[in-house]
Formats: sequence, C-alpha cells, structure tokens
Amino acid sequence: MSISVEDFPQVWQKPSAEELLASLKRLQVELPIWNPGTPRRVIEESYQNAAQSRREVAAYLYSIIKSNLGWIQNDDEKEALWEEASRRLSERCGRAAMGEITRRWPFESQASASFELIIREPPITGDCLGLKTWGSSYLLAQSLDNISRGSLSHLVTLGQPNQSFDVLELGAGTGLLGMAAAAIWQANVVLTDLPSIVPNLAYNIEANRSSIEALGGAVDSAALTWGSEIDNAERFSNKKQFKIVLAADSLYDDDHPELLASAIDAHLMADKDARAIVMIPQRDLITKKLVVKFLSIMRTSGLAALEEHSLVGQDDWDGDDEESFEVECWLSIFGRL
Repeated sequence: MSISVEDFPQVWQKPSAEELLASLKRLQVELPIWNPGTPRRVIEESYQNAAQSRREVAAYLYSIIKSNLGWIQNDDEKEALWEEASRRLSERCGRAAMGEITRRWPFESQASASFELIIREPPITGDCLGLKTWGSSYLLAQSLDNISRGSLSHLVTLGQPNQSFDVLELGAGTGLLGMAAAAIWQANVVLTDLPSIVPNLAYNIEANRSSIEALGGAVDSAALTWGSEIDNAERFSNKKQFKIVLAADSLYDDDHPELLASAIDAHLMADKDARAIVMIPQRDLITKKLVVKFLSIMRTSGLAALEEHSLVGQDDWDGDDEESFEVECWLSIFGRL
C-alpha cells in the first residue's frame, strides 16, 4: 500500500517530536533485492510504489528540514528530526547519495537449510565500487548450488562439511559471493580485494561468520592486489594453492583482463581438476570487448573456457533509485589445458 504524506502530521500543526519521528520512519526507503527469477512486472511495480508521490514526499521532508521546530523544546529531539528527514531525502537521490546501508540477501540450497547473509555497504565515494554489492555477485551466488552439481561435481560434494579444498575469491567487494560459497559448499573460502576494501569486507565476514560456520563453512579475508608482488608477499607466497577461484564483475577497465587472468593463473592450482569460475555482466559494448580480450589472454596462459553460459539477472541502485534493469551476464568455467 502506498503512503500519502497528506495523512501525516504537518509542520503547521506543530505536532510532537514523537509524531514527526514516527512519520519519518515510515518514509524510509526499503532496499530491493531481486532474485534472478523475479518477474519484470513485480520489479516495476515495486519501484513505482517506492517512487509514488515523489515530489510530495520531498516537499514534506523539506518542510521539516527548513523549519526551526520552535514548538519543540528539546534541542536533541530537533536535531534527531532534521537528521532523519535528511536521511529520507538522501535515500531518494540514488545510491551514491545514501549513507551506510545494511542489506539482507536470502539463499536457498538443496544441501542445507535456507540462510541469509547480512551485508554492510558504506557510502560510495570516488572509485570505491567495491563497497557496493553488484547484481552479478548475487546471481552467481544463487547459481553455486547448481554449478556444484554439474561443472564442479568432481570437486564439491554438497552436504559434506569441511571439504578438503580451498576456494579463493578475487575482487570480493562486500563479500556476498565468497561467503555464499563457504556456506553452500561447506568449504574454506578466502575473500580478497584491495587494501582499501578489506576493512569493510572483514566487517561483513565477522557479521556472518557464526551463520557460515554453523552451516559447515569457513571464511577469511586478505588484501590481494593483482599484479603486485609486494602487497601479497606473505599470505600468498605459495602460488597455485587454490582448487577453485571465483570472480564476479571484475572487468570494467582496460587493464583488468590482463590483471585478472594473471591473478587466476598465479593462484589456481596446477591441476587438471582445478576450476576458475568467472561471471561478467554484459552491460555495454566495452564490457563485451573486455571479455573477448580476457578470453584471449586466458588461452595464452593455458587456461581454457570449458563452459560458457548466459544468465540474466537484475542490477539495482545504478544512479536513479527509481530504476532497476535486467542485465545479461556471461558465465565461464575455466580449467587448465
């Protein structure tokens, strides 16, 4: 049901701080989580409901922010109201304008009980794209159950805790994919990213560690800068130690195909059974060209695409918070020649 601000207490009525705060809480934007199978109609209706009466809501929020709230005697209560109204405005200005958010991501696995991962996303500033959970990560994470029954059946036995292989995620970001792999595969997964991304990654791991361990998995984080021997000297001094390498949404710059390919080659076991699983959204022509370049470099490195698939999911919070869009994702599973 849509919310009409006409039914809310208005500033000219001089309502109590409690009444105003309750109204502002009701206007909080609920963050959508799209499953790969969610009908487009449901997505569009959800956004239409969230955006309904957008101007009226903004005007209501501005009326509180610009008011001196002179009838409220407690200064702390005034500050709380102004801050809450400002939050509601920022939520309607796109993901980049929002402050810190926490999202819950549900999972179902045939081998384990249903579970959810709680992911913190700090404010997005500058080029910190690793602080956002991208739709392709969730799409691949939801596909892990099926992948393990097919392409990885020689490695993963679902329902068997503490399996004797290690998994590495490259460019883990907020950690959704790697933590899901640890829980679903009941395996030891090391999540890596740039040093600036790792603190939030480590925070999310700690927030979910007990749930993952209860399902039979283990998870850890570490800084790993592709192409840098100095940053990775201690933790990753032993090369080619991981049976499975995961990467999602890791190609969006010209130098990424070479860097990602070299990182996979450096850390994937020199074993015919070892596998690298890569998913890249095909958002535009540039991304498609990066995939072609990546495939060429992988072949040169002795890594062949054993399987290639196309999956369709949804991305959200891409600029305008009114829009969610379908994105076609290229999924490939690599093995050593």
